[in-house]
Amino acid sequence: MLADRKKQHLDIVLAGQAVSSSIGAGFAEVRFEHVALPEIDMGAIDLTMEFLGRRIAIPFLVSSMTGGAEKAQAINHNIAIACEALKIPFGVGSQRVAIETATDWGMNRELRRLAPSVPILANIGAAQLNTGFGLDQARRAVEMIDADALIIHLNPLQEAVQPEGDRDWRGLAGKIGALGKALSVPLVIKEVGSAISPATAATLVDLGVRIIDVAGAGGTSWASVEAQRARTPAEAAIASAFSDWGQPTAFAIAALRRAMPDLFIIGSGGVRTGVDAAKAIRLGADLVGQAASVLPSATTSPEQIAEHFGIMAAQLRVACFCTGSSTLAELRKAKLEAAPVWG
Repeated sequence: MLADRKKQHLDIVLAGQAVSSSIGAGFAEVRFEHVALPEIDMGAIDLTMEFLGRRIAIPFLVSSMTGGAEKAQAINHNIAIACEALKIPFGVGSQRVAIETATDWGMNRELRRLAPSVPILANIGAAQLNTGFGLDQARRAVEMIDADALIIHLNPLQEAVQPEGDRDWRGLAGKIGALGKALSVPLVIKEVGSAISPATAATLVDLGVRIIDVAGAGGTSWASVEAQRARTPAEAAIASAFSDWGQPTAFAIAALRRAMPDLFIIGSGGVRTGVDAAKAIRLGADLVGQAASVLPSATTSPEQIAEHFGIMAAQLRVACFCTGSSTLAELRKAKLEAAPVWG
């Protein structure tokens, strides 16, 4: 049943049905002040950074995509090959199916063989910590792909509107904190499209979490995905009412950075161009993630993924050049023409 559900998720997103959030990610409201005399060499702009103890070439992350379906093996292999060539990190989709069944759907040490030098992030759902998952399963998720970190994804809205959803979330904060203390790799806490607020982030930081992916609204709406696979009109009506739920990504990044200056923030959710990525970095993201935008390329070939991120990197480099930013640190200080009231 789990594998079939994941296949449905993957097919719906790939089909391009109406599953984007009905609100924008907020990047259209952000505009850089153009620097007509940048006085820098565009070819010398440095986009490199450190993440999880490894040097990466550009500040992009292939974010976790729906996992556990048969197509996921080819997708994960394509992503691993491309990310090694690009020198960027990637997170796998949920490993729940691989852990609970005898089929790993390509989530094994082959990924590390294909991507030996870049960060790989394992992934389990927070809700599973109340359905039998614990330290043993978390360690297995990390070990099966030789991961550098473990993502625990938060998806309360999706679980709430999914007919088979796990809706008992009592005590999860304490369980996340205990995992963080027991694991040998860092935890990354990630939403899936509704954002992580400063208040929730403060709870997580108190538990020892140091990396948060805001994953705000503006990209894939999992409420809309669940509406597409609903069994009855009533189920569809309940889910579709939440297609605009959550905080836009740009807003969420700015709010979280303002509240927590030292937190490592991954900005994802509706990032569609390198210009969006530049804005996300300016607002406070350390790293920028993409998932749905990469998925069509990921189903095709590593070369298509590399071409996608080549365009993204070129767009980001132009944005740096036209703001007079030689480094990512300088981009974070670039002047905005008209900052939104929340910026």
